[in-house]
Amino acid sequence: MAAKTLLENASMSVVDYRCSARPGDAPFVEAHRSYTLAYVRSGSFGASTRGTLHELVAGSLFVGHPGDEYTCVHEHHACGDRCLSFQFADDVADAIDSRSSVWRVTAVPPVPALVMLGELGIAALEGSSSVALDEVGMLLTARFADIVRGRQPRTTSLSARDRRRAVDAAQWIEANAQDALTLAKAARHAGTSDFHFLRQFRATLGVTPHQYLVQCRLRRAARLLSDADTPVTDVAFEAGFGDLSNFIRTFTRAAGMSPRAFRRLARDERTQRARTLNVRR
Repeated sequence: MAAKTLLENASMSVVDYRCSARPGDAPFVEAHRSYTLAYVRSGSFGASTRGTLHELVAGSLFVGHPGDEYTCVHEHHACGDRCLSFQFADDVADAIDSRSSVWRVTAVPPVPALVMLGELGIAALEGSSSVALDEVGMLLTARFADIVRGRQPRTTSLSARDRRRAVDAAQWIEANAQDALTLAKAARHAGTSDFHFLRQFRATLGVTPHQYLVQCRLRRAARLLSDADTPVTDVAFEAGFGDLSNFIRTFTRAAGMSPRAFRRLARDERTQRARTLNVRR
């Protein structure tokens, strides 16, 4: 089993697991170390726990409760599997379900609403989504709990204080967009937990904190491209993007053109406006 930690903070860890086990390989007992939702990206496996065998395929969720033992088997699964595992801190799990009952279902079949969020996590991992990986984890676990309980997603009830907190956080994000901000940092600034902050921010402003952060960075990049001769690489870093290729991909997806094409368009428009003013004079 190969494991690569993709993200780790006080609220959660995200790990990419690749298992190459095949029929005939000796299974062994393991135990969940935290509250876990593992989205099966590809392949399949069997998970035996508390005397019951569950078959998981691509799109399924493997659910873990701290201390619960399980055995993964591959008698009928010759291709191995790959999972994106979200592992939550106790306080996050308690916020989802203080009784811990939803965390003992072991497996959830490929439910469309959960599959969409699982794939959103893959997109976030690959840099093709404006939603951050930890935000996907929070959204996934809340939707998972709603589905297991058999109900529609809860409507978030917001107080005036909640709304002020979200707006204040948005202003703080905008002022610090060039820095390496995370959901956890923004939640600390707001004085609340990651889970509650994400829900309040999204319910108030209609976007996640990371989506808002990305658009703040894109607006700054657009201004820099329009008003200065700063090289595109410097624009990317001054706007807060830590990687040039990610900046170009994100900007192009948002603007429908590359940063260089945007700069040419902005300059052409400025030139045209200047000519118009000169003619009028």
